[in-house]
Amino acid sequence: MTLVQLRHFLALAQLGSFSRASAKLHLTQPALTRSIQSLEEELGQPLFDRVGRKSELSAFGRHIVDQTRALVEGANNLKQSGQQLRDGQSGTVTLGLGSGPGALLMTPLLAFMASTYPKAHLHIARGSTTVLVQALRDRTLDALVLDIRSLSPSSDLLVETLCEMPGAFMCRKGHPLAKARKLTLQMVQAYPVASTPLSDEVARILVDRYGPDAHPDVMVNLRCEEISSLLDVARASDAIVVAVRSLAPDLVALKMSPELHASARFGWVSLRSRSESPLCALLRQQTQTVLAAAR
Repeated sequence: MTLVQLRHFLALAQLGSFSRASAKLHLTQPALTRSIQSLEEELGQPLFDRVGRKSELSAFGRHIVDQTRALVEGANNLKQSGQQLRDGQSGTVTLGLGSGPGALLMTPLLAFMASTYPKAHLHIARGSTTVLVQALRDRTLDALVLDIRSLSPSSDLLVETLCEMPGAFMCRKGHPLAKARKLTLQMVQAYPVASTPLSDEVARILVDRYGPDAHPDVMVNLRCEEISSLLDVARASDAIVVAVRSLAPDLVALKMSPELHASARFGWVSLRSRSESPLCALLRQQTQTVLAAAR
């Protein structure tokens, strides 16, 4: 039997007339008759008693009509759920955000979901690159947004570059170095230096520009995964923070000599073997929009 046949059965049960039911279903009367007869043959019992021009439910028909209605409604709900999932109106995405992306994206993405897809679910996880990548491989996360320069290449990961964000040494506006020109690393190191864990590539750039004392293991005094906390420290003290410039437009970018010329490369990371849900695709598009506006 098919859902189409069950829908034909329910229409005839409701209207009690082959002519009216076939008109409602946009079928010819012979086609509806064949559909009902085929269903009766499969079930092994008559569904209707013909009383003159009317068709009344048989005892067996009355017995199964509610069950049939539940099956058809369940199929309709399943179709509606599929449509909602395709449109991103429902479903769940668990997204992992690295430190810099988290500071830029967490509030905008949560606000986007709340206003645009209020029935869907977004769960955000924060952590180090190592922890987030393992969670992705364990399938407890659907996707990540990271500084992909800190990511070890791997054949099981699908990486899409979203944008590059220039980095800078930054301090509060009233800092003793805020208005200085051609600052050296030694001048900067007279104050606490704060940073999230930096990639090996950024560490090489720092050493190439400013010498071995610029290696993060030597230069950085304050280190944690949450860049928002480090930026707050820089706002409230003489600490100098190394971070993506757009994370803190209220801070002063120091004029280093030579110039830093280092950037974070933010990317969307997923498992190559895992298909992307419609809701996840919508979040990826919104992530691109937010990052483009923040550059």
